[in-house]
Amino acid sequence: MKISTRNIVVVFFLVTMLTACNQGETLQSYFVVKQESSNFMSIDIPVSVFDIAQAELTEEQAEAYKSINKLNMLGYKLEANNMEEYKTELLQIQTILKNDKYEELFRGGNNSDGKIVVKYIGTDSTIDELVVLGNMNNKGFAVVRVLGDNMEPAKIMKLGSVVGNLNSEENNITDFLEFFN
Repeated sequence: MKISTRNIVVVFFLVTMLTACNQGETLQSYFVVKQESSNFMSIDIPVSVFDIAQAELTEEQAEAYKSINKLNMLGYKLEANNMEEYKTELLQIQTILKNDKYEELFRGGNNSDGKIVVKYIGTDSTIDELVVLGNMNNKGFAVVRVLGDNMEPAKIMKLGSVVGNLNSEENNITDFLEFFN
């Protein structure tokens, strides 16, 4: 039996496609599937909705702000009747974030109150996606994706001090925070 170059190319293409399709669930696909599910709340926010002009930013903070394009937020509210589903959904998110493409920036918290983990996709000097997963054992969990271009982790972390002072006309942010009350 003679194997042609064409057959080799076709087989290579099929193997490549099957391998690429079997990479598991991504955080983006999880957001898409869950955004309309009960007990979930999802919002996408362009950074432009924040009134950054009223905050006094250092040069590094201004550069960090300009490198961010948008935020994707997904929250799961814990209710008395959905503890098992909560645990399953939280485990699913944690499993996605164990993928080698996510580098851990830091983690904190404790087993009784809740935990936070911050991961990113990129290099030590520039990142394209920052992911914050926080869970409060008595409220639920939230996942925030910060999407941008060549964000610098050190500069992004310095934005934390001004985030509380920002004004936004985006009522969904308030709704998202109140979702857990």
